[in-house]
Amino acid sequence: MRCARLAQLAGEWQLKTIVERCALSPGTRRGQPGRYARILLRWRNERIAVTGPVVSDQPSAIDAFLSSSLLWFTRTRDRTRPPFIEQLWLIVSEDLAKPACFRVALLRESLKHIITILVVDDDLRTLSPVVCPEREELWTRRLARFPPVPAAVVSEQTRAILAEAPEAIDVVHSRHGETLRYFGLPFARVRSLLGVERVWFGIDSSHRRLLDQTSWPDWQSLLRDLREHRSAAAIDHRHAFYRTAAEAWLESLLRRDITKLDPGLIIAPLHAQFRTAHNGKLGIRPIDLLAIRQDGRLVVIELKASEDREHVLQGVDYWRRVEAHRRRGHIAKAKLFGDKKIKDEPPLVYLVAPTLRVHPSFQTLARCISSYIELYRFDINEDWRAGIRVMRRMRVN
Repeated sequence: MRCARLAQLAGEWQLKTIVERCALSPGTRRGQPGRYARILLRWRNERIAVTGPVVSDQPSAIDAFLSSSLLWFTRTRDRTRPPFIEQLWLIVSEDLAKPACFRVALLRESLKHIITILVVDDDLRTLSPVVCPEREELWTRRLARFPPVPAAVVSEQTRAILAEAPEAIDVVHSRHGETLRYFGLPFARVRSLLGVERVWFGIDSSHRRLLDQTSWPDWQSLLRDLREHRSAAAIDHRHAFYRTAAEAWLESLLRRDITKLDPGLIIAPLHAQFRTAHNGKLGIRPIDLLAIRQDGRLVVIELKASEDREHVLQGVDYWRRVEAHRRRGHIAKAKLFGDKKIKDEPPLVYLVAPTLRVHPSFQTLARCISSYIELYRFDINEDWRAGIRVMRRMRVN
């Protein structure tokens, strides 16, 4: 019903149009309806592609929606007989309008000029066009400066745990304490309460236990299971410890030596799960890795261990946020990379995934991005848990 209503609104917004098609996108399973309307309008000697969510979405879902829309538009345009599809309308809620505009501004010119963003009210009664900013206008918008990253201090309890498996355990620091991860899998937290350091352990956050004399055998059992199953040499590849948090595992390996990905990168400092907004603003996800090259150029690294259609647009959005802070000098003032001078050029974007885990639509979406943004695809070996090797590197846009 919402799909039909969006088709009616779109037809009324553009006079003398005919609705040729009104359907839902395919769902995740065969025969299951999807989340987006797929509408074709006929107007004079051209067709107009119209799409929009038919369910409520959070701003963080904009990458999924835009990726799906661009793929559908590209494939439908190539298959449709004359009259050809000359326009793409995106009908979104008010919450999705701003993030949609930011991403459309980073598309290539030939594609950006045929896209129109329309905001629909909650009652599906009116459509309002939104003017998308040009790329250069993105840098003039108000932007909060993120606070300097404090120096990481490792507590005594954390040092003792690291000694159990220094080649596998890493530490993620926060203002509340430290989280310890075994090849990216969080298994313990260290917190200071009234000046006393305490350790809670467990894979499931809702069933963590305090480490003391009574829980010591369970603590040792957890470490043994992690050594056995969270390993490249593990026999059972279906075990939860082996399969869970694959991207975090990949990230932990690169944090130890980022030069395995690119010899030109500096090993330290390297920022993992880096947030460009203070306190993690709603809808803004952390960047997997933020690094710097020997020549001073920033690098945004987005990792995927399995097929993900949002890979390209996520990396582009991270580029936009890092570039906005770089232009204002926030990264240099915060000394994220110490006294290293940051080069006055836009960041590079490295999109990393195992060779056989790159999404089939990757190249199609990459061609939609402006060539001003330097996107590089890194294909790594399938058995990356045993050691990362770059099989292929190429510029994709």
